[in-house]
Amino acid sequence: MWTDENRVRYDRSKLRYPSDLTDEEWALIGPLIPPAKRGGNKRTVAERDVVNGVMFILSTGCQWASLPKDLPPRSTVNDYFRRWDWDGTLDRIHHALYVLCREQAGRDASPTAAIIDSQSVKGAEKGGFTIDPPGYDGGKKIKGKKRHLLVDTQGLLLHAIVHAADIQDRDGGVLLMSTMFGLFPFLLKLYADAGYQGPKFQQGLRRACGQINLEIVKRSDLHRFVVLPKRWIVERTIGWLNRCRRLAKDWECLNRNGLAFLRWASIRLMVRKLCRNAI
Repeated sequence: MWTDENRVRYDRSKLRYPSDLTDEEWALIGPLIPPAKRGGNKRTVAERDVVNGVMFILSTGCQWASLPKDLPPRSTVNDYFRRWDWDGTLDRIHHALYVLCREQAGRDASPTAAIIDSQSVKGAEKGGFTIDPPGYDGGKKIKGKKRHLLVDTQGLLLHAIVHAADIQDRDGGVLLMSTMFGLFPFLLKLYADAGYQGPKFQQGLRRACGQINLEIVKRSDLHRFVVLPKRWIVERTIGWLNRCRRLAKDWECLNRNGLAFLRWASIRLMVRKLCRNAI
């Protein structure tokens, strides 16, 4: 809770940029970054500066060309951003921090319950043959992409995908659950809203994760605000992630890059949570 007593725990004014990593935060991420490959020239760029560059883009939402001069060049930061996504480093960092967050809360590393939901995001002005095509979400009246999220009961991101906004929730949900590849084997309960009801999603869920039971949490009162059981958790997570201005719109030409920024936003959330609770 934001109070005068714990305000100092959130203060980042002493850093060069508020998006920079503290020493405690870098101590969690640094050991998870692989060393340079053998052969060729030695790595001259500092990995911490590269991560700070990615966090600056993520937090401020600026263009790559607007990176400050005291951070590595945009080409260097962008190259490592893509490389760590392709070689699995980003996934390993995310999973390691997730396990630490679960252990800090006194819970098992693999959750038994999760909540699924989607967020439609308006696309930016872009075009050409080298982009992943957007779609139009008729329900939200948004042309762009849709982020499908799976979170645990703490609100931490388990898994996510990015696809065109014209894909229905029930179809995107099946795609989301079928791409976990057994990462959370003890998952037994899934909460969802009315967009996932019907035999199509249930059949797909049964084929992808046969042990998971689906529970649809429906809105009980259409004329006033009611906190729905479990569903508010994923909505809160979306609000947490949207504090990163890079996620305000779909700026990325490729869904893969949009998903990478989403994972970096989750890493930002978890690493600050770990270090703040350790004070």
